[in-house]
Amino acid sequence: MKGLIFDMDGLMVDTETLYFAAERELARRFGREVKEETLSRMMGRKPLESLALFARELQLNVEPERLLEMRTEIMRQKLKENLRPMPGLYTIVNVFSGRLKLAIATGAQQEFLDLIVDSLGLRPKFSVLQASDEIHEGKPDPEIYLLTCRKLGLAPRECFVLEDSANGVIAAHRAGCYVIAVPSPQAKGHDFSLARTVVPDLFAAIPVIEKIISSGF
Repeated sequence: MKGLIFDMDGLMVDTETLYFAAERELARRFGREVKEETLSRMMGRKPLESLALFARELQLNVEPERLLEMRTEIMRQKLKENLRPMPGLYTIVNVFSGRLKLAIATGAQQEFLDLIVDSLGLRPKFSVLQASDEIHEGKPDPEIYLLTCRKLGLAPRECFVLEDSANGVIAAHRAGCYVIAVPSPQAKGHDFSLARTVVPDLFAAIPVIEKIISSGF
């Protein structure tokens, strides 16, 4: 095993809470209420794909591009005011930095990826920062993980993936990576059966990865 790929939203930072709040606010602007099930199904997808689903389920005659503009405006402010790393993030990055090639593969747009890694001071730790902007098919399609592995110069089977949502776990599994699920609170009820293991937080992922590395898997 030579690589460790992180999802971002809900895995590295507690942004799913912010996205859910932004999407509830967005729904209210159109006089609607959005169901938890809809918000859950949106997790991990490309921004336009998730907002197309949002429009369908809320029966909004609004283009996903316009909804994305509105959500982006809301999220910019929320990220500036409420960005919080998930427990264990700095620890796991520091433990494996220099031992494994580190990457991020996120369904978020490049603007938010840049804002978050720079706010956290983590840019120098990662060899690849892959946003959804150049991805044609979002998670659960494996495209983003296959591309990230290619950019790392590694085969998927040589890479661990840390994911917090079912869509992300499916994508990484389909790519052929070793998937460790770290479910976020917003992913309650998701099916993580395709993950090789499920752990409660990033601290708990460290010994799992260490054991596999030491066994020469």
